[in-house]
Amino acid sequence: MTDKPERKSAVATRRGDDGTTGLLFGGERVFKDEPRTEAYGAIDEAIAALGLARAELGQKAQYGTLPRTLAGLREIILRLQRELFVVGGELATAPDAVDRQKPGETRVTAAMVEGLDELLAETESAVELPREFVVPGETRLSASLELARTIVRRAERRAVAIGRAEPILGDQLVPYLNRLADLLWILARAAEQGESRIATPSRTGTRRRDA
Repeated sequence: MTDKPERKSAVATRRGDDGTTGLLFGGERVFKDEPRTEAYGAIDEAIAALGLARAELGQKAQYGTLPRTLAGLREIILRLQRELFVVGGELATAPDAVDRQKPGETRVTAAMVEGLDELLAETESAVELPREFVVPGETRLSASLELARTIVRRAERRAVAIGRAEPILGDQLVPYLNRLADLLWILARAAEQGESRIATPSRTGTRRRDA
């Protein structure tokens, strides 16, 4: 019996088998449960959750069931996914390599926050806001957006913790995450109402109606 030649993966470098990972810029390898790694790991999760929402929109468009009011949402979500890569880049930079970051590419800018403010105002003006907490799950699209929102909130908490321990993050990163979570909540309501649904209230016995 001949031995099979060992096959090596181009993706699995095995360098992380000891529980460490490398940063985007500078510094030594860090442990995978280090606060900074936890933070940009949450960003990675948020990008994936937004991918679920974008895939749902793509499927609706393919089968001709996408409401016209949601026609531009897929492009908005893709934009947010790409911007989150910028957030992840800033979080994955060692303290001694901050000067290597590029605004808008690996460092969050004020213009990015302002862009979210504009989307918030535009979207909020077109939806009916609930008067109390709501239970996610009215539609698959809105539930995916809510999932992304909660993950962004976790990334925000991790970023705040990093900033308190070592104030090296830019002054726009936490505001960006804070604003993004708000936007995703509004987009979830827009997604529900775009499919003629109204969010389920968090309290039993509260009146609700479909749009």
